[in-house]
Amino acid sequence: MHELTQWLAGHSALPQDFYGRLFYSLAVIGVLWLLSRLLLRLVRQRLTDLRKQYQWRKFTNYTATGLAILFLSYIWFDGFRSIATFLGLLSAGLVLALREPVLNMAGWVFIIWKRPFRIGDRIQVGEHIGDVIDTRLFQFSLNEVQGWVKADQATGRVVNIPNLKVFTETQANYNYGFPFIWQEIPVRITFESNWQKAKTILRDIMQRHAEQLTEAARQQIKRQSQRHLIFYEDLQPRLYTTVCDNGIELTMRYVCSLMRRRQSAHLVWEDVLTEFLSSPDIRFAYPTTRFYQGGGEGQEPLPEQV
Repeated sequence: MHELTQWLAGHSALPQDFYGRLFYSLAVIGVLWLLSRLLLRLVRQRLTDLRKQYQWRKFTNYTATGLAILFLSYIWFDGFRSIATFLGLLSAGLVLALREPVLNMAGWVFIIWKRPFRIGDRIQVGEHIGDVIDTRLFQFSLNEVQGWVKADQATGRVVNIPNLKVFTETQANYNYGFPFIWQEIPVRITFESNWQKAKTILRDIMQRHAEQLTEAARQQIKRQSQRHLIFYEDLQPRLYTTVCDNGIELTMRYVCSLMRRRQSAHLVWEDVLTEFLSSPDIRFAYPTTRFYQGGGEGQEPLPEQV
């Protein structure tokens, strides 16, 4: 092989060691590719968790890419002696001409280092809400929820967001520090309704549909929350009473699994409708206008008009 490269170099205007470097470069790329494939095959055989397989695949790709850049730089730049000069001249032009790609790479480093979100987390970046399904050098991908669906369910679209958005947009993480969310459902009834009975009914409904946490799960949630300085002393369902313009508002607040928010609200409202419609002394409130005759509000009002 050495004689072949010498002969090729002697019959070409390219540098004398060009073909040797090209050969070594192809050999390095081939060996790293083969090692990464073997490692990923071994991981697939040993691990059944798809999330862990994904993490290993990403780690292997990043490691192979980094080693390839390292070895190729050694081959083509004479053992790193001219890399610093080359990068110094190149960096100024790259920052100006490739500002956004450079910021995207900086955002990727921030995502890998600080971990503002992980694969599987539900996040909101700007106006986009979704579950993180992939992170790459220049962008990360969300399986979009809400949008035109107007609920915490997928729209069917995958949204690709540039990594630089982690520096310019506000982010909300639904999973960070606390693996559940607080669900609130307000129910408004008329002033003439038996509001004490309504509260009893709503408490029973909340107990049926609130997340049932074991004591071990409660302690784990508290430890995880306190590690992020998020303190919840009580995870029990609560019912709050508020007086509004056209009635009494009873707000149910309870812990709900992130993926069950819409289903939970659906089940709660079905039970509320069933229980309230079977109780003649409880009526839902809605915007109304009342007219009175003669002496004023002390008299019996006329039938309500919407």
